[in-house]
Amino acid sequence: MSTLVSAAEPSGGSPTPRTATGRRAGFFGGPRGRPELYSSYRQEQALFNTRAKALGAAVLVVLAVLLPLNVSDDVLRILGLGLVLAIGGIGLNLITGYAGQISLGHAFFVGVGAYTASVVAGDPEGRALGLGITFIPAWILAAGAMAALCGVIVAPLATRLRGLYLAVVTLGLVFLGTYIFTEWGSVTGGQGVGREAPRPILFGDDLTLDSAFTSDQKLYWFFLALLLIGALAARNIARSRVGRAFGAIRDRDIAAGVMGVDLARYKLIAFTVSSFYAGVCGSLLFVANRHFGPEQFGLIMSIQFVAIVFIGGAATISGTIMGALLIASLPRISSEMAHFVPYISTAPNVSPNIYEVEAILYGGLIVAFLLFEPRGLFGIWLRMRMYWKSFPFTY
Repeated sequence: MSTLVSAAEPSGGSPTPRTATGRRAGFFGGPRGRPELYSSYRQEQALFNTRAKALGAAVLVVLAVLLPLNVSDDVLRILGLGLVLAIGGIGLNLITGYAGQISLGHAFFVGVGAYTASVVAGDPEGRALGLGITFIPAWILAAGAMAALCGVIVAPLATRLRGLYLAVVTLGLVFLGTYIFTEWGSVTGGQGVGREAPRPILFGDDLTLDSAFTSDQKLYWFFLALLLIGALAARNIARSRVGRAFGAIRDRDIAAGVMGVDLARYKLIAFTVSSFYAGVCGSLLFVANRHFGPEQFGLIMSIQFVAIVFIGGAATISGTIMGALLIASLPRISSEMAHFVPYISTAPNVSPNIYEVEAILYGGLIVAFLLFEPRGLFGIWLRMRMYWKSFPFTY
């Protein structure tokens, strides 16, 4: 029998690999023609477990890189904000979507990151405290590390709670942070005054100034590169032993503890990693605007990140990016609506105005997705993909 099999193989070159069931293996080791029939757990947990996913991701990255050459700067400004929000949203998704821990205090960690980056990169002779370290990785990593340290301090208190009690404790962080940011004037500049954001200077080129490319193009590419690094790292965390422990805690923490999962340890890891992402997001969030104040890290910002997770889809990295881009574009959508709906005003003292419409869109989208598509935008994408794969059949 083995002689017959050998005779059937091509005489030149190496034979086509086979799976454990004897079928010929495809590009990723699965049976040819059945890309989603996995023959091993390792294959199923691969970063791109089908050829279509790998090719699709590569095409999306190429399109994202080329996008600034084909769209206007005001659109790039919105997309750049969406990319930065996606970094913070991924952090919240790791703790809420993957680990199942409700956190409403994300704005506090974002604020810690923003002020840490500003202090590290700030002018030593300026009005607010500054160390003058303009090396970009230094102030980004310092922001993430300081936020992660705050997460480590908060985690032991939060890991003793769950559900609504945890939500209330993390919500308290927002009010505590707002008070600290407002009163600590030497660092934050004080309420109504604020301070300058760090200036991104890469290889001697200030990304906030126009040169061969516009500042919006350069900042977009800068944010995109950081988002790709953060998304790949988060995806690898999700498919690692740590990610599987997060999933066990989210599904049933008591059962996870009985199976040997160290609940306190993995909740601490979830808070720390989530806070790190929030800190990095905070260090980048105001780079384009060049100025920010303590009043911007309030409850509205926390709700914004919660909306990103639920609208994009809990426990998905790609869904978080989609949700962040949608949330970042809501102000533009509401302002465009004023051109088509006559009774919506652009003046803030006239009701209804575009700012009220934007708030209604926030709440309406969260309620709509929770009621009709709990998996968020990622769930809609899955429906479209299944429809395409089963066309013309509906089952």
